Amino acid sequence: MDRTSRKIEHIEHTLKLSCEESHSFDDIKFVHQSLPNIDVDNVEIETKVGELFLSSPIFINAMTGGGGERTSDINRELAKVARKYNMPMAVGSQMAAIKDSKERASFEVVREENPSGIVISNIGSETTVSQAIEAVEMVAANALQIHLNVVQELVMPEGDRHFSGVLDRLRDIVEHLSVPIIVKEVGFGMSRETATKLANIGINIIDVGGSGGTNFARIENHRRAQSFELFNDWGIPTAASICEVKTSQPFISVIGTGGIKTGLDIAKALSLGSSAVGVAGMFLKELHQNGPEGLQFTVEQLHYELKMVMAALGIKKIDDLRKVPLIISGETFHWLKQRGIPTKNYAQRVYPH
Repeated sequence: MDRTSRKIEHIEHTLKLSCEESHSFDDIKFVHQSLPNIDVDNVEIETKVGELFLSSPIFINAMTGGGGERTSDINRELAKVARKYNMPMAVGSQMAAIKDSKERASFEVVREENPSGIVISNIGSETTVSQAIEAVEMVAANALQIHLNVVQELVMPEGDRHFSGVLDRLRDIVEHLSVPIIVKEVGFGMSRETATKLANIGINIIDVGGSGGTNFARIENHRRAQSFELFNDWGIPTAASICEVKTSQPFISVIGTGGIKTGLDIAKALSLGSSAVGVAGMFLKELHQNGPEGLQFTVEQLHYELKMVMAALGIKKIDDLRKVPLIISGETFHWLKQRGIPTKNYAQRVYPH
């Protein structure tokens, strides 16, 4: 099957499949503050991710491109929303356009619709330095996202089976590109061991891509003649993955992605240590079901809910969310305990004055 057809199949299955995994944010509780001493209008949601200064902590994360006119239309509408709300947007994997120049338009439309916004290019870990440079130049990107999708490739009928040399390739890209590099897991979470390896080669932004959002193992299984279910329940839940990365590499900027649905989810992800969050599948479904107006309403609702949560906590800035006390229970508590990450450090934090 060619790349264009595969991109369309991925969209179709993403729209059809419901999320069956837990991101584990239900295990995270804020300690209520009866005297927050702040007005909602005083809440600010600007944030910084590595070298990127963002007016919103919500990324429109990598979804599509390289699937002809249909993916061009999707990216066009997503880019319009990104421009309207001044949100960063990552395009889908650009390898399709690198292999076939006719597919470039489905990515270039993002920069055309959002000429001054933050656009993030996207390429797989098999990429060379020259391909990475081409991906960045294609959309005049402000940063490059390199995705790690080993499990998806293993389940994909026509997927890759060769994963050696990735760190060396990533190191070369870090050394030769001038834009910030984001390394992103695709739905199965990032461990502290992986985060440490990435930090050691100069990566300072990690998108954990935890389990709880779009499950590419299940998507690829729907494309197989015979199901390969080993990895359907594989991965690190998003909440635990944020903790793994941030506690092991405190100076790395974390993007919490994987099953984000509400402003409360966003607040919890930020409080656990993320500097921003990524949303993909929910935005795609909202655009498909309710059109651009429905997607705009969803974005406004997420921003409104986040500000309301911050006001309830007495928190004016995103950075201060990482100082508020949290109670961690359930599977996330057991995960962190088994991994030697002390949950009392979260529970005994002191609200900033």
